[in-house]
Amino acid sequence: MRIPFVDRLFANTFVLRTLHKVVFGTAMASCLAWSAADALRAPAPQAPAVAFHEWPAQWDGTPLRPLAMSAVEERFAHRFPGAIVRMTDGQRMFVMRHVTQPTRMLHPAADCYRALGYRIEKTRLQRDGQGRMWRCFDAQRPDGAGLGVCERIVDAQGRDFTDTSAWYWAGVAGHSSGPWQAVTVAQPL
Repeated sequence: MRIPFVDRLFANTFVLRTLHKVVFGTAMASCLAWSAADALRAPAPQAPAVAFHEWPAQWDGTPLRPLAMSAVEERFAHRFPGAIVRMTDGQRMFVMRHVTQPTRMLHPAADCYRALGYRIEKTRLQRDGQGRMWRCFDAQRPDGAGLGVCERIVDAQGRDFTDTSAWYWAGVAGHSSGPWQAVTVAQPL
């Protein structure tokens, strides 16, 4: 079925071709002006950095002491929306993150260990002695040394997450509110 008005609107005449080009050129110029104005506008304020966060002095009754972070970890922590600390109880190494907003900078520990050359095996969910649920895996180096690694995220209401992606989308959708505490624990196998 042909519609006469549409046929006339898109007829191949000099006047309509010129009009279409003028409309298209005006739209492109408007987009360019909008982009330029957006580029010149002051950037949106970033979430305030956490200047200080009080970290736990013990984990399950065992005293913790802080560990120094490498230069790479310091650079990462500087951009992280929250605060990061590495600690040890003498046997296990803890990476604790205080997270103030949902971010893709908080990613699964398995990704970090893969990037460091570890092979990830035996991924599983397990409960600890206090009934907390953790996502755990074994990280094996090519030289045979291995680590048992477990991680979890807890929101301000005490809801826990063992999957980083589920945490992220729950935070973005407003189903989980922060601040959040993310803990990764690694110990030799």
